[in-house]
Amino acid sequence: MADSEATPILTKPDPYAALRFPEFRYFLGMRFFFTLAYQMQAVVIGYHIYDLTHDALKLGLVGLCEAIPAIGIALYGGYIADKSEKRALLTKIFSGVLICSILMLLVTSKYLNLKEDLIVLIMYGLVFCIGIARGFFGPATFSLMARIVPKELYPNASTWSSSSWQFATIIGPLIGGLVNWLWGITAAYIVIVVLISIALVCILSFKKHPATFVPTQNIFDSLGEGIRFVFKTKMMVWAMSLDLFSVFFGGAVALLPMFAKDVFNMGSMGLGIMRGAASSGAVITMLAMTRFSPMNKPWRNLLIAVTGFGLSIICYGLSKNFYLTLFFLFLEGSFDSVSVIIRSTIMQLLTPDEMRGRVSAVNSMFIGSSNEIGEFESGLTAKLMRLVPAVVFGGSMTIAIAGITWLKTKSLTKLSLQDLNEQTTAVKV
Repeated sequence: MADSEATPILTKPDPYAALRFPEFRYFLGMRFFFTLAYQMQAVVIGYHIYDLTHDALKLGLVGLCEAIPAIGIALYGGYIADKSEKRALLTKIFSGVLICSILMLLVTSKYLNLKEDLIVLIMYGLVFCIGIARGFFGPATFSLMARIVPKELYPNASTWSSSSWQFATIIGPLIGGLVNWLWGITAAYIVIVVLISIALVCILSFKKHPATFVPTQNIFDSLGEGIRFVFKTKMMVWAMSLDLFSVFFGGAVALLPMFAKDVFNMGSMGLGIMRGAASSGAVITMLAMTRFSPMNKPWRNLLIAVTGFGLSIICYGLSKNFYLTLFFLFLEGSFDSVSVIIRSTIMQLLTPDEMRGRVSAVNSMFIGSSNEIGEFESGLTAKLMRLVPAVVFGGSMTIAIAGITWLKTKSLTKLSLQDLNEQTTAVKV
């Protein structure tokens, strides 16, 4: 929790409340510049791999290479996040990502002149290493945010944090596609390395936040404590499950390089525009949510948002017009942003301070890597079913998952934000 003497006195609802904490602004800077670099990297890697291989399955393998280590190390990452000083841990994580990005710059450089098959294998390996870093990054940032703003500002802080992330996902793909198109892959990776370095400087501006959790039992018992807490909290476990399966089947964003290259003949620039369209919808919606919260009936609104997300995927998969596709991608990002805000707020409100790293680790296993696993699923179904049927199938399954979840959790649709704050036990199994 933030220091009590630093807490501003709030006399009325303030959409900028969380931003009044200097350390939270550094937190947003860290997240923004890292996400900007990450999104650029996703566009550059995805387009490069597909350009080298022309294989949807090998494109999907990029996501799998990141998801496997992120899932495999997530629980241990949560344990480490709970018992570690946050600034030092994040410094180590970002240093590792920076080294991987520098190696990507060297491997893809024309001066090394490596064989294409070797480049693909090395890139898979470096993506795997970034996946390891992600296994620690999610729990560390989740537990840190709860330390730099007071509890009553969690919804506002979650909105600004997600907005910062989404804004970076708008311009990141655009910058990545544009730089790659105009000046080539080496220039793109130079920009990525610079952005990660800036994020690292933001981390060094944090105060030290010692751990609130001191292990009194072995690591396996500590991890089990976090897992048991998640699985006995009904709203939390259903929120994680909903995201896992909806994104698993709706991860068609991995196929955008195929739309850009084979359907619309737009190249890497078109890929950046399409990825940016989804993020534009997300950030505009999130900024609106700083004033118009979706938390009046969070569970009901979450189910509506996931259903809209699935419908948007189906529509953009069927579209043959580039501008219409951008519109449906915009809607997809808009619906997704609503679900992101609701889920992140639910997680922050329901998680005890001493358990944040471990609960976030379980969350990462469900949500943090569902995008990458969904990318692999999309690549595999595109290989088996072809491009458009694969996208329509994914959107249809997302809607089906939302329907099943509604049938199983009807009682939760009546809960308000006040219920979550005052009657937490009402959402326990």
